[in-house]
Amino acid sequence: MVNNVVASMVLAIWLYLLAGRGGFWRGAERDDVIEPIVPSVWPAVTAIIPARDEAASVGETVASLLGQDYAGELRVIVVDDQSRDATTQVARDAAAKLGKADRLMVLSGRALPAGWTGKLWAQHQGVQYVNELPNPPDYLLFTDADIVYGLDVVSGLAARTQADGLVLTSLMVKLRCTSFAERVFIPAFVLFFQMLYPFAFANDPRRATAAAAGGCMLVRCEALQRAGGVAAIRGALIDDCALAKLLKAQGPIWIGLTERVRSIRAYPAMADIRGMVARTAYAQLRYSPLLLAGTVLGLALTFLAPAALAFFASGFAQFAGIFTWLLMALVFRPMLRFYGVTIFWGLALPAIAALYMAFTLDSAYQHARGRGGMWKGRAQANVSEMR
Repeated sequence: MVNNVVASMVLAIWLYLLAGRGGFWRGAERDDVIEPIVPSVWPAVTAIIPARDEAASVGETVASLLGQDYAGELRVIVVDDQSRDATTQVARDAAAKLGKADRLMVLSGRALPAGWTGKLWAQHQGVQYVNELPNPPDYLLFTDADIVYGLDVVSGLAARTQADGLVLTSLMVKLRCTSFAERVFIPAFVLFFQMLYPFAFANDPRRATAAAAGGCMLVRCEALQRAGGVAAIRGALIDDCALAKLLKAQGPIWIGLTERVRSIRAYPAMADIRGMVARTAYAQLRYSPLLLAGTVLGLALTFLAPAALAFFASGFAQFAGIFTWLLMALVFRPMLRFYGVTIFWGLALPAIAALYMAFTLDSAYQHARGRGGMWKGRAQANVSEMR
């Protein structure tokens, strides 16, 4: 009897996810689905790159931005967040090699004040610099120091943003998916993100759901100023979705997948994936033990129960478990194909989800140790974000 009740609950959950979450699993929101209308005047864009110890990747990021095929004015600001390596020199060398050193500004970041996360403090300093210019740009491109852009990406972002009157346009960059650990965990990471923040809901002005991907966010300057600037979300570890929520109150936003912007940051081992998830998972739960317990229970019921029923139940419960497990694999299939991973990994989703559950528990443990939000030697979880 208990097995049948659990099986019915599990089946209902997955039927709802399949039909009632904006088709998140299809990955239909893409930057190449509709060709945006070309604007009559191309807006001025300034990219802001917060960089802390990014010598290994910042050169490629700067080069890909300064090498854009963009008809408007495009400049790049690297905010050096007190790096301990050659980040600034690598950035300057990349610009000089293209003969575009005059379009790059490198700012020396000031010490991190209380109540701020490092990335947002660096972005804030870049925005301050831009706002003090005689002719500030129309848009800011918030990006990371490990992101490489295709030649026409900024043009596409600007055209879509102008045509649709958006205050924020974000692309979920294609994450590196080369090592065994990346192939196991990265497609599921993106699937889970879309499950939490269905892009169709985020892109609907009538819904409260707001989401952005921090690696690539084109923001209307005037809307950001109206919303209170980066300072309004100064303590957020999940800064991209916090910014999306802030700006959706100012106007429509859009987020989609892309093949034309990619991250070159490597996660060669499971420990690297664990660190990425543990850095923000407990912050996502607002540092609440009750929400943590509910999340663990929800993950177990949604992802682990189907496999358990398939192996250990009988009759209807076993059939429902097998059916739901196959349905789960079907939902995972489009994302696996997007990342070029064999679709048979869909059957491993319960095991992958179990490991993500462990990473989430580790996030809470690291927070309890005072190491929450650890990034480049900084523990950034703070009291202001817990309120």
